[in-house]
Amino acid sequence: MSGRIIARAFAAAALGALLAVSGTHVALAVPQAPPGEPEVIPLPNGFQPEGIAIAPGGTGYVGSLADGDIFVFDVRTGEEITTLQGPGTPSVGLKVDQRGRLFIAGGPTGEARVVDAATGDVLQTYQLTTGPAFINDVVLTNDGAWFTNSFAAELYFLPLGPAGALPDESEIVTLPLTGDWDQSGGFNANGIAETPDHQALLVIQSSTATLFRVDPTTGEATAVDLGGAMLAAGDGLLVVGRTLYVVQNQLNTVAVVQLSPDGTSGTVVDQITDPDFQVPTTVARFGNDLFLPNARFGTPPTPDTEYSVVRVDR
Repeated sequence: MSGRIIARAFAAAALGALLAVSGTHVALAVPQAPPGEPEVIPLPNGFQPEGIAIAPGGTGYVGSLADGDIFVFDVRTGEEITTLQGPGTPSVGLKVDQRGRLFIAGGPTGEARVVDAATGDVLQTYQLTTGPAFINDVVLTNDGAWFTNSFAAELYFLPLGPAGALPDESEIVTLPLTGDWDQSGGFNANGIAETPDHQALLVIQSSTATLFRVDPTTGEATAVDLGGAMLAAGDGLLVVGRTLYVVQNQLNTVAVVQLSPDGTSGTVVDQITDPDFQVPTTVARFGNDLFLPNARFGTPPTPDTEYSVVRVDR
């Protein structure tokens, strides 16, 4: 047995012990990449990654918190294709649509921007708010793009027109979060996704370790019934069918949740970990693989600090 497999087994055993103490019983996955595909994809030194998106053809995009650059790579080989120049401000969460556009959360700028994924040209910039802001993540739906703000109890919606036409800034919808939502100190609304039935939104509140279902027409937030399970250090979300992946950044773990179709309830059925995780923030999928950028929060960033993307089997 290789040292890498031993390390994975040890990590799985440690997590299993912790879950046993908490009364939660799950099966732990020990992921391995397919032969010939890199398990760790290096990013440029000093890059400071946060968000990741993958186009259907297998082109990956990783955004930089340092200057907003977008590292573009082939997910099959890990090789760099190009780097799209950023605006000098952060690129946080990002998604790519079928028209080759990147929708990017702008962090403390209060902005969102839409970028040509091939050239890096900025197609549109939107000032979502002038109040307290960390525009953190984005999800694309059939009719537009939703963004979270970790410093304010509201979501922002960019409605798309016919053939995916981008809206004017005057068309931005600000949706206050109500219902069970209780804004607290620190980071609040973080990762965002759609429910399996595409009728509502899922938002993780990092400060309370709580997953919410949000009505996109009213903003009413209802805590998802997870049978008492909490999602500490919750960050990026990914829904595949009825499976929700929740990145728990500081825990170096991905919680796997089986959801009801409407997203009102779910069960934590698995935990994924890997010895190469170094505070991953969010997750994207290609085929049977998950890709997670290592943000290395807590490690002082320098021009020489090493960063990477980790591939695991889902």
